[in-house]
Amino acid sequence: MNLNEWIKNNTMHHSRFWDLKKLVKEKEEQGLKISLCLPTLNEEKTIGKEIVMFKSELVDRYPLLDEIAVIDSGSVDNTREIAATFGADVYLSAEILPQYGEKKGKGENLWKAVYELNGDIIVYVDADIKNIHPRFVYGLVAPLIYRPEVHYVKAFYDRPLAFSQGVRPSGGGRVTEILTRPLFSLFFPDLTGLIQPLSGEYAARREVLESIPFPIGYGVETSHLIDIYEKWGMEAIAQVDLDQRVHRNQETRDLGKMAFGILRAFLFRAEAFGVIGELPELNTLLRQFQAKEETFEQVVHEIVEEERPPMIELPEYREKFGIKG
Repeated sequence: MNLNEWIKNNTMHHSRFWDLKKLVKEKEEQGLKISLCLPTLNEEKTIGKEIVMFKSELVDRYPLLDEIAVIDSGSVDNTREIAATFGADVYLSAEILPQYGEKKGKGENLWKAVYELNGDIIVYVDADIKNIHPRFVYGLVAPLIYRPEVHYVKAFYDRPLAFSQGVRPSGGGRVTEILTRPLFSLFFPDLTGLIQPLSGEYAARREVLESIPFPIGYGVETSHLIDIYEKWGMEAIAQVDLDQRVHRNQETRDLGKMAFGILRAFLFRAEAFGVIGELPELNTLLRQFQAKEETFEQVVHEIVEEERPPMIELPEYREKFGIKG
């Protein structure tokens, strides 16, 4: 399958999957369990609305989801209390597999969800979405239910940036267009078919998630795409148009930190698959500047992008899920 064929066959719109009764029936006939993971850090403003909507529409009205779980990085606001009040299962990331230590980062939460949750399919949705809708789950899960050859489904959408004066009608995806897409174009051109490779919403089969490593930080989505592409090919990946996602804007300085972590993860993957030669030892320090009165003050960030191993390598995971050998 060439790239144009892949785009035609594996790019879909969520409206194709509007019939939730049919979707639930197919899920039940296949005997599938589906888990929703909401990774959080200080999301008290939006987490309650997300849980209420998903629970009322996709658990009570249409039983598509078998569990809704919050994996929290250690919020200092009321995120965990609100999530529990509205009916989610709430876990503190540091308390899952504590024998392996605590690491900070979204990728850490996603990795630990593979152990803690029970679904045959796990769907990840960010907890800061202001225009949350059931399509953020069923649009991603449906291709996995209807098409057995698909193992991983990525969201894409228009991403208007929310500002104090309202919503700007276009924009977003800045790190994708400035960093990730050029890197994919140079080294993994098939992956340029993905419209938003860094989107935080995606769903995957357990056998995929348990068999790939998880960078603990910013590089997790980029790393996953490369690993899945190398192991299963483009045929295993699909993408679904979810129309629009409204979220908070990030400062350019924060995007610099994100880009640094993504680039480190990308280079490690490119080296591992022989796309580039052996890397020198990479620096972990990102230096940025901020103006302070009439001087420029240097700010130094250490961004390591450590990696968690494939979950299936852990004896605790193998025992919990009855994996022999």
